[in-house]
Amino acid sequence: MPYPIYWLITNILSLYMLVIFIWVILSWLVAFNVINPYNRFVGAIIQGTGALVDPALRPIRRILPTLGGMDFSPIVLLLLVQFLKVLVQWIYLRAGF
Repeated sequence: MPYPIYWLITNILSLYMLVIFIWVILSWLVAFNVINPYNRFVGAIIQGTGALVDPALRPIRRILPTLGGMDFSPIVLLLLVQFLKVLVQWIYLRAGF
């Protein structure tokens, strides 16, 4: 695997982690009535990040039960994405590039 492909994959995974963090923070801000989800700009950001994050969270939510109203699926998703980054790095180093 050449270096540019490794760079691209790790940066896409890092960007996806950032999108997950943004989605979590926005969901907290909406839950605590800090921001208005009916604002067009805020609604567009929530909808966009949700469209990227929700498909990955659905299978995790089916397996992981909610504990006291807390949703731990974003934490599991972040751990899985971080694991993928480490796996890509390991494959890159094992290939000898």
